Amino acid sequence: MNAPRVELLGLPLDPVTMPQALAWVRARLTDPRPAQVVTLNPEIAVRSRRDPELQRALREAELVTPDGVGVLWAARRLLGLHLAERVTGVDLTLRLFEELGPELRVFLLGGRPGVAERAAAAAEGLGVRVAGTHHGYFDDEAPVIAAVAQSGANLLLAGMGERQETFLWRNKLRLGVPVMIGVGGTLDVLAGEARRTPAWSRRLGVEWLLRVGLDPKRWPRALRLLRFVIEVERARRLPPAQR
Repeated sequence: MNAPRVELLGLPLDPVTMPQALAWVRARLTDPRPAQVVTLNPEIAVRSRRDPELQRALREAELVTPDGVGVLWAARRLLGLHLAERVTGVDLTLRLFEELGPELRVFLLGGRPGVAERAAAAAEGLGVRVAGTHHGYFDDEAPVIAAVAQSGANLLLAGMGERQETFLWRNKLRLGVPVMIGVGGTLDVLAGEARRTPAWSRRLGVEWLLRVGLDPKRWPRALRLLRFVIEVERARRLPPAQR
């Protein structure tokens, strides 16, 4: 049984391990009620401070996993909670494919045109049934929502950058998929468009830092991590009941 949900900087967090997250997803695959999974990292937390819609998406998500070493650090710093591990979007996706492959009918949504199709080929090579694909560069949501809703998918993986959480939350009922997860750049990884950082960086929890350091386009995002640290330290000075 999963540990009770906690609140971190005013946001929900489910202190689950990877096996617990996998069990949760498996149990929801046959549930007719659509459910959203958010993998919470410091960047999402900081963006939510100025985005009321994103705040609502996080608060109403059915599962919020700890993604990012910063979240593990903040939970320990503010709540005295020692989380066992990160449950990231890419790791959760790969484990779902590995352990639940035949049970999945997945719709892949996101990336540049062609990326989702290449990701689908990789997923099928792992024994996963692909219900449909669509790129993430669209303005008219209605046809995309209809395609997902009519696909018969039981798992929707959305790699749509900063808008993925709010898109899934806003259209949850119309999409009608039992489990929907925002997975960031996971489709690019599956498609071979992007490489994962070395295993040692993931073990040490510096994967994000290494990606930022190697890609100058990501440097401005480092400011959000700094902002997250400041917010945590500011909250730490408050009485426990107000954190």
